Amino acid sequence: MKLHRLAALAVLPLALAACADAPTGPVGVDIVHGTAPTDLLVRVTLEGGFVPLERTYTSVPVFSLYGDGTLVVPGAQIEIYPAPALPAISRRHVDEAGVQAILLEALDAIEGVPDDLNDLGSMGIADAPSTAITVSASGVDRTIRVYALAELNGRPAGMVDAEYRARLRLQELVARLGGLETWLPDGSLGAEDSYDASSARLFVGPHRKIDDLPQEAVAWPLDGSLARFGEPTDMSKTYRCGVLDGTDWTTVRTAAGRANELTPWTDGNAEYSILFRPLLPDETGC
Repeated sequence: MKLHRLAALAVLPLALAACADAPTGPVGVDIVHGTAPTDLLVRVTLEGGFVPLERTYTSVPVFSLYGDGTLVVPGAQIEIYPAPALPAISRRHVDEAGVQAILLEALDAIEGVPDDLNDLGSMGIADAPSTAITVSASGVDRTIRVYALAELNGRPAGMVDAEYRARLRLQELVARLGGLETWLPDGSLGAEDSYDASSARLFVGPHRKIDDLPQEAVAWPLDGSLARFGEPTDMSKTYRCGVLDGTDWTTVRTAAGRANELTPWTDGNAEYSILFRPLLPDETGC
């Protein structure tokens, strides 16, 4: 049992026995964590699965909580095709009481997974994504990847009890992180607004033209050829990836506000497709 759990039990011998729907409030317990805006405390990401390569490049973690209380999640998606070039990303502030409650929940869930459990059992499902859960606080720095976590519905044949119980707890954690309003202390969550990234990954490749959906072109606004932008990616020989920040990113972001995922970007006589992935506070490079 970790030291922070011993401290919690010493101070709260009975309070943590409340039902799962009740607010989780670590009264009298301070979970030590980084406080910098780039210190990642809790993250949930969906990885892999049967999705287009372009979706893999542009997807944003489901949940990212940082040391200063910044919470970044995917924003509301506009139901139009083609979608806007820039993905919708939302941000809100979580006060320290809320951060403590989230960390207590996340640490409790992740500590319930024995160190010798790796894939948490076979699900017998093809092409499902894995759920990666990262927790970094109170001396814990751990990432657990669980294949087809969202698909769990009853105990699969052959899955041992420890794997099943760990899956259930992690599934519960992901669900609770997606509904913070229902259990965090009152007033913990600030208003939701758009996340304004200071830099972004750009994936540049040949223009993907769709004949029956012609799009108005947007001129590449920076000096330097798009043909030589960035470096080849590991997953594809089609795209090159590079990072823009500062005034270059501001300039390109303004132009991207007029574009969608099918927009041809022109540079000289050539046309390109650009995929945009704004970087979160802890992220760098491609």
